[in-house]
This record gives sequence, structure tokens and C-alpha cells, in this order.
Amino acid sequence: MKMYRILIADDEPIERMVISKKINNVFPGQFEIFQAENGREAVSVYEEKRCDIALLDIEMPGINGIEAAEQIREKNNRCCIVFITAFDEFLYAKGAIRVKALDYLLKPCNDEELANALYEAVRILDGEQKVIPEEPEHSYNDNANGKLVLIADEIKKYIEKHYKEELGIQDVAELFNYSEAYFCKIFRQCFDKSFTTYLMEYRINKAKELMMDLRYNIKDIGTEVGYRDSNYFSKIFKKAEGMTPTEFRQRVLAQKINQ
Repeated sequence: MKMYRILIADDEPIERMVISKKINNVFPGQFEIFQAENGREAVSVYEEKRCDIALLDIEMPGINGIEAAEQIREKNNRCCIVFITAFDEFLYAKGAIRVKALDYLLKPCNDEELANALYEAVRILDGEQKVIPEEPEHSYNDNANGKLVLIADEIKKYIEKHYKEELGIQDVAELFNYSEAYFCKIFRQCFDKSFTTYLMEYRINKAKELMMDLRYNIKDIGTEVGYRDSNYFSKIFKKAEGMTPTEFRQRVLAQKINQ
């Protein structure tokens, strides 16, 4: 198993200890951890140990985390930089994008947030993405939101084209070249709901459209929208709409008669 070198830079010893413990709990034996208590020491430790990943606080004495990241980035375009900070400020977020940080976590970050960032870092380091891509230096909102809009658009197009098929989240994540954990995080950022919920809602809406056409029977409609088991389709439909497909069809018929 490959061992990765990770730098934790924070001027609070307790913070460094907590983050180190979280990493060892989630990734036992996978990371060799080095620590620094300020920005200058972070750059020095990085150069000496050639760390693969840098977890940097932003508000540190000497030089701050953004400045330390800039120096690290000048030396290595492949280092995965993650900021962990108590300050959710525009200029810091803008600086994080400028140095092509992989993630920007707010303290106190939970285990899942940290694990997702490190999973994605390992994916990059393992060669699925050789170099962190260059990004234009627009404003933070334009850059971050624009990137999410593009990702959301690609995901929507894929689901629209393949919703009738068996779609497992792991398979879809791999198609988009993401780890499952990171894909789940990105998906929720894009759509404010889980992949499973989004797919279910999309399929149910398609089913409702087909039910307006009386040439389709209920069983065929379930198959047409990706549910091979008619009983499961009925169960999912009732959970979403508060009535069975048959009851929904009856309401459609009543509306047509009254028109």
C-alpha cells in the first residue's frame, strides 16, 4: 500500500493534534504526517519532506496559509492543497482558487468533510488527474459557481440520456472520474439533494408525463422509466406522490372526462 506524505500547518497545537487523529482514524497507516506551526515553517517542512498533500490553516503568524500555498505551488503543481480555516471570507476563498486549492473547509470540519477531501487528493495523486488544471482568475463567485454550473449541466445531461438504465452511484461517479465520496459531495453542492433522490424524482416526473398518455399501461410505464419491478415502482411512486400509479391514472382520467 502506497504511503502519502501529508503536511498539517496550524498555529494551534490542539488543532494539529485533532486533525492528525482524524486522519489516522480514517486512513490508518496510509499517511506519514508532518506538522508546522506557521506559514514559513510549513514551506520549509514541505520542501524538506516533499509532501504530497498540504492541509493549511489560513490565519498563521509570519506568512499566512495563502502565502505559504503560493510558495508551495511555485515549487510543485501537483501538491494537493486543502485549506482548513475558521474564516469564511471572500478574499480567502478567492486566494484559495488562485492557488488552485483542492478544497476549502471551515472549522470545525467533521470527519466526513476531511475524508472526502483526502479521498479526492489520493485519486489525483494516483494519476487519474496528472496535474491540477489551470483555472482563469475571475472572481470567487464567478469561478466557483461557474464551475458547479458546468458540472451540474453535464450530470443532468447524462441522467436525461440514461435514466431508463440501471444507474448506480458508484458507476456514475467513475464515469465522471470522481471517487464515490467526492461525487456525492459535488452532487449535493450542485442540486442540494442526493443522487438517489434526484434520480427518483426525475423518473417519477417522467412516469407522470407518460400516464397522461392512456396508450401506456402502468407496468410498461414503470419499465420505461427504469423500474423493472412493477411492485417496487408502485411503492416508490406512492412514497413520492402520496398515491399509487393506478390512483394517479384514475385522477388523470377523471380530469380528461371533466374537460
